[in-house]
Amino acid sequence: MGPVPAGVLQLLALMGALALVHVPLGSYMARVYSSDRHLRVEKWIYKGIGADPGTGMRWPAYLRGVLAFSAAGVLFLYLLQRLQGVLPGSLGFSSVGPAQSFNTAASFVTNTNWQSYYGEQTMGHVVQTAGLAVQNFVSAAVGIAVAVALVRGFARARTGEIGNFWVDLVRGTVRILVPMAAVAAVVLVACGAIQNFSGIHEVGQFMGGSQQWNGGAVASQEAIKELGTNGGGYFNANSAHPFENPTPFTNLFEIFLILVIPFSLTRTFGVMVGSVRQGYAILATMGTIWVGFIALMMWTEFAHHGPALQAAGASMEGKELRFGVGGSSIFAVSTTLTSTGAVDSFHSSFTGLGGGITMLGMMLGEIAPGGTGSGLYGILIMAVIAVFIAGLMVGRTPEYLGKKIGSRQIKLAAVYILITPALVLVFSAASMALPTPPHSMLNSGAHGFSEVLYAFTSAANNNGSAFAGLNANTDWFNTMTGLAMLLGRFLPMVFVLALAGSLAEQQPVPVTAGTLRTEKPLFAGLLVGVILIITGLTYFPALALGPLAEGLA
Repeated sequence: MGPVPAGVLQLLALMGALALVHVPLGSYMARVYSSDRHLRVEKWIYKGIGADPGTGMRWPAYLRGVLAFSAAGVLFLYLLQRLQGVLPGSLGFSSVGPAQSFNTAASFVTNTNWQSYYGEQTMGHVVQTAGLAVQNFVSAAVGIAVAVALVRGFARARTGEIGNFWVDLVRGTVRILVPMAAVAAVVLVACGAIQNFSGIHEVGQFMGGSQQWNGGAVASQEAIKELGTNGGGYFNANSAHPFENPTPFTNLFEIFLILVIPFSLTRTFGVMVGSVRQGYAILATMGTIWVGFIALMMWTEFAHHGPALQAAGASMEGKELRFGVGGSSIFAVSTTLTSTGAVDSFHSSFTGLGGGITMLGMMLGEIAPGGTGSGLYGILIMAVIAVFIAGLMVGRTPEYLGKKIGSRQIKLAAVYILITPALVLVFSAASMALPTPPHSMLNSGAHGFSEVLYAFTSAANNNGSAFAGLNANTDWFNTMTGLAMLLGRFLPMVFVLALAGSLAEQQPVPVTAGTLRTEKPLFAGLLVGVILIITGLTYFPALALGPLAEGLA
């Protein structure tokens, strides 16, 4: 079988697996966040943290919970890294420096998992398991909680309460992420991923020197790394490393883990607002963009430009032979259209246009299907923008799910979509204008600019993947990408929760003959167009200087 049919078959198998679990998982998550019953272990957690699970929160209180919990996570993870040298299980590694500790703490708490260090040479077992792995769970749970709060804003009427953050956080972790990650870890171990607390071993002799490998609780971290759309790898090679991703089957399974919760949350949304067809409209929008991007990526990477690519059969530089171009293309698109950041190939080695597709996926806001939670609330914000534009075209006050989209709602949505592009473009421009940061670029010209643009696109969108070639372990990039991650995560959440509160206070308006039917294919098509146009108008000049210039050269 040729590489192109093999890639298409992998895509079809993945789509079939996602379709099988969409309804049961989506409906289960809706029950989790709608139930009045608390598990015994959840009651113990509420008692331990001093939270009252019966108290409803308005959006400012919900936001304070998100920020306080995340700030505590940043502080704890920062201190854990700074004290690594005196902790047991450190594998002899020294404490991590201040700038890199800040960057890593901000990265994992914001669900970004950007790494400016070699994992197997920097972090010991305690930091990996008690620090990074824990944040993989709770940062994902925070994202789902904020998405569910926005969904409640659409579903509720004449109340400012959008739920209880502590309940949503605990339920997302205990009832969804932990059991699913445990099953996924068993599958990965059965397929060859390692799971141990082994020390450092010397492996053979290579060119007069020895190679060193250390073990670790890799399979368990790999499972939640993908399931929670986190992306931080135990090893520097990330999911290209055979200890993390040993076979073509595990490669496809990891892509499945990346996509399963974000796609299934559209079902959760439909059930909670009382119209599963609304969820299917959002799902269709996400699926159209995702499949379209995979098709474009395969086309660019299978295009045989030049004798080297023709001899190899495709653009194989930077890709694992065991995955091929098809598997690598699906992984690259899935990881950049979500906030995962895991890689099974190196995006800097993709063709010029292929690298541009990975960047564009993040620039869309990672909403197709996006991160755990962040993808759903991101695309619902775009839906608000879409119904506003439709309302302008027909001269009606826009409505979405029975809620009027007035000046307050559209201002909140507009600010939300402006924050991340502003962070990306301002930080990228500053890095190119100052004399020192460009020294971190391995390449010059368009590709070098793409390295910097990709770094801040990844950081501000909480993706975490890197274009490679850029030495990001400097005080400038550690500090600036850390700030971009924090601002790119929590500033948008402010406006999401404010929008949720304003919607929950409204009385639903009845459907009339002039109401835009947002569950129809027409609206899904409008939403796809709005997403692509807004992104294109925002980022086209920057893309023209980087991947487009390189790809068309």
